[in-house]
Amino acid sequence: MVKKILITGATGLVGKELKKQLLNKGYDVNTLSRKRTSDPNNFVWDVYKGIIDAKCIEGVDSIIHLAGEPVADKKWTDGRKKQIIDSRVKSTELLYKTIKSNPGHQIKSFISASAVGYYGDCGDEILTEDSANGFGFLAECCKLWEDAVDQGHKLSLRIVKLRTGIVLSNDGGALPQLDKTVKLFVGSALGTGKQWTPWLHLDDMVSMYIYAMENIEMESAYNACAPFPVTNAGLTKAIAKHLNRPFWPIKVPKKAIELLMGERAEAVLMSSNTSAQKILDAGFKFKFTDIDEALTNLYKK
Repeated sequence: MVKKILITGATGLVGKELKKQLLNKGYDVNTLSRKRTSDPNNFVWDVYKGIIDAKCIEGVDSIIHLAGEPVADKKWTDGRKKQIIDSRVKSTELLYKTIKSNPGHQIKSFISASAVGYYGDCGDEILTEDSANGFGFLAECCKLWEDAVDQGHKLSLRIVKLRTGIVLSNDGGALPQLDKTVKLFVGSALGTGKQWTPWLHLDDMVSMYIYAMENIEMESAYNACAPFPVTNAGLTKAIAKHLNRPFWPIKVPKKAIELLMGERAEAVLMSSNTSAQKILDAGFKFKFTDIDEALTNLYKK
């Protein structure tokens, strides 16, 4: 029997590719969006007004929850911080309210995005899913987000949270930003350059969501990162090599980054040396485990 999946955040980088892959695999896919489209399987919601078309969950077996305001695109004013948190927490609460109000629903699994920001800045410490919640805005945001997602246990849902690193793709996300300076012949490390930068290829990110949805043994949090993390300097150097551009040993000072980005500098200076052992133990097989393999694939496209 064909299963029906509901995706939130389906217009984002991961959501668009995930929807395509699910349809290719024969799933029916509903989406939630802020705007009405010609797609009869797209339903409208307004998280901030608490409005949702409850028909979005009819016949749905699993929800993949990706919705959330971008973290690093705008200055972190108090208002923007609240928006970043609310877009994740309130959207989750609205979905659960809708499920609770429809006792005949068929939803069994709730697969949610989270982020490695949960751990805060931890230097070289190897981070497992049992590591403590860290400090800073991103750590606070992720904790509130995951706490909201965990409320789904009260609805007898299977909960999976994928703590994601940098998703590498040519079509958006961090890579086009990272390689911009490299292409301009000014590629160099940020801050000390020693901060660990968890990453994974878009193909693996999409496969991981599908794997988590299809494998009912999976539950709770998983680091959604390739098995071999790289430092900021290592990542920038690898990009420079693939683009045949120089990598300069002069580092961009932390104070310069903070002057330019304000509090958002936390997002690029944070060090997260995450372990992928738990997702590997769950049987997930990465297509790209090495940063050079991933960049070779992306830059040949």
